[in-house]
Amino acid sequence: MTHTQEIRWNLDNSYTSLPEFFYKKTEPTPVASPELVIFNNSLAKALGLDAEKLQSEDGVEILAGNQIPEGTATISQAYGGHQFGNFTMLGDGRAVLLGEQVTPSGERFDIQLKGSGRTPFSRGGDGRGTLGPMLREYIISEAMHGLGIPTNRSLSVVKTGEPVMRETELPGAILTRVSASHLRIGTFEYTANWGTEEDLRKLADYVIQRHFPNIEDNEDRYLAFYQEVVKRQAALVAKWQLVGFIHGVMNTDNMTISGETIDYGPCAFMDEYDPATVFSSIDVQGRYAYRNQPPIGQWNLARFAETLLPLIHEQQDHAVELAQEALTGYEDLYRHYWLEGMRKKLGLQTEEDQDEPLIEDLLGIMEKHRADYTNTFRALTLDKPEETAMNGTTEFTHWYEQWQARLDRQEQSKTSSYQLMKQSNPSVIPRNHRVEEALEAAVEKGDYSVMKRLMDVLSDPYAYLPEQEEYSTLPEPSNRPYRTFCGT
Repeated sequence: MTHTQEIRWNLDNSYTSLPEFFYKKTEPTPVASPELVIFNNSLAKALGLDAEKLQSEDGVEILAGNQIPEGTATISQAYGGHQFGNFTMLGDGRAVLLGEQVTPSGERFDIQLKGSGRTPFSRGGDGRGTLGPMLREYIISEAMHGLGIPTNRSLSVVKTGEPVMRETELPGAILTRVSASHLRIGTFEYTANWGTEEDLRKLADYVIQRHFPNIEDNEDRYLAFYQEVVKRQAALVAKWQLVGFIHGVMNTDNMTISGETIDYGPCAFMDEYDPATVFSSIDVQGRYAYRNQPPIGQWNLARFAETLLPLIHEQQDHAVELAQEALTGYEDLYRHYWLEGMRKKLGLQTEEDQDEPLIEDLLGIMEKHRADYTNTFRALTLDKPEETAMNGTTEFTHWYEQWQARLDRQEQSKTSSYQLMKQSNPSVIPRNHRVEEALEAAVEKGDYSVMKRLMDVLSDPYAYLPEQEEYSTLPEPSNRPYRTFCGT
């Protein structure tokens, strides 16, 4: 019996049915002494893999890129992207796609090794990942999954046993990333810029078949395809805003066609509510600040629309009209998803015209008093307004009375409203200081217990368990703003 059969790999390579213009055959660069440091048992099982065998020496050789499962052809994908507004040629510079694991239920997921060495798209880089950023992506992506936000996921992190040179010498690592696909807005930009219209059509048909089979027979399927992506992006960004998640690098190459969150470089969760919050060290203009995420989502979708115009209609002027109409719908869709989510966060089970002003008033008071975003909603969920930073102020007292009166006007009981709030307001998020604490223990001391405890707490953030209490506490006050880095 082969290792492939033992581990239950069931890899397909449907992406290679596209012309070679879209990818390059690429093998991972072998590493010296791989060591598995974190592994996602439940995800492995959901993928139909034998979790125990995958953690064996032979399994780890595959997760490190030293061996390739039988029957697959590894590739790196080509794409372009607007990075901070400027368009450039990109591609998988340090990632290799093992293939698409087809699960027992027939679902298809990309299995990608990130940090597995140089590819034809490395642009002078070494193609390697370092331990801290790979563990960080593992923590945040799995936390996002726990929060119910569409995301790529993390199967494992393997230390390579080889140093990687950045500003200093750092331990090397490879992350195994799992996603519905790695197709991006930037994949279409690449095709529109350097491919033919036939290439564009083949790519669009492939994506529709893979992600939107319900529209395959639609007469205007390319316009319907665009509308579907607009809808998914609006829903995704609304979910980010509702939990205070700041992506940090919303370049078009980091926005997926599937509507999953991808690229956990300089991302972080907001503590005190401030719409101008930026964490990324390279975002000096605040282009991707918290409040800018919804409009940037629309900007990215405008770039996507430009690539699809030849397919939407043969007359360009008409194609532009149709695309603009679909894009204009983004704002209403986003507002709908956001308002629907905010109503749930406040236990509002009916709709009233004054709901939006009520929500905006609360956010304004939170901003003025530098209230913690997550813990404010947590305190309201537990009906402990005294635990908010705004307690005792005239404006908050007035707001609280208005909110209680609004709850009283509903037919549903207050108990059911508070239950809805529990399902909509996480008790815990991956607090920046907790993530740093876990990474420091793992990278500096080889102690993964801090990270594993954190992962356990984050796996069910709506549970409101006693053991989650300590993870909801805020960091010590600091004069320095928290900064994140791309990790490349």
